[in-house]
Amino acid sequence: AAGISIGTPVVYRGQVVELAGDRIAGTSVDDRAGCAVLLKMTRQIGPGWPTVHLVWSVQEEFNLRGAVVAAQVLQPDIAIQIDLMQASDTPDMADRGEMVMGGGPGISLYSFHGRGTLNGVIPHPGLVRLMEEAGGAELQRSAQVGVLTDLSYIQTLGAGVAAIDVGFPMRHAHSAVECCDLGDLVGLVNLLRTALGLIPAGMRLERG
Repeated sequence: AAGISIGTPVVYRGQVVELAGDRIAGTSVDDRAGCAVLLKMTRQIGPGWPTVHLVWSVQEEFNLRGAVVAAQVLQPDIAIQIDLMQASDTPDMADRGEMVMGGGPGISLYSFHGRGTLNGVIPHPGLVRLMEEAGGAELQRSAQVGVLTDLSYIQTLGAGVAAIDVGFPMRHAHSAVECCDLGDLVGLVNLLRTALGLIPAGMRLERG
């Protein structure tokens, strides 16, 4: 129909709509919002921090191709991945957790795609403690099935990479009206800045 044949690539029309307060809705908030957080982090790196590599990767939705290549080159000791976290503060998502949009950034304590070959992440306990110290009582927590992030295979590279997913609550994932709160993005920048500043020299990364 309309001259469009099977196999023709199409995309959502790009748009951003300002909502009430500090909220926005639009296309590709996942993960342009994460990219914006990283851009802000380029101005936050402080003296005395460990060596930090900021990576903007592609093809996360296609077997995580970009991030895995970057990790193979960089061979990091620690990998912190930034992505959305499904907000569960609407009636249709109430059984998926306790992530509240506008409630600040969060960490993932468990993720699994739901199919055995597609992996998931249980974060390094030392990094969980680090983020909890950095985020304080307001830090949100997520544990979900049906989720796959860039860390799913980065964590298995070499002798293993200490890994944790951090993120911002978002509604309506993979739609043309993905919605987030800009205050959560500011909070995520602050969380990362504080956490990176708390990493001690010679931090022990063994599990257990």
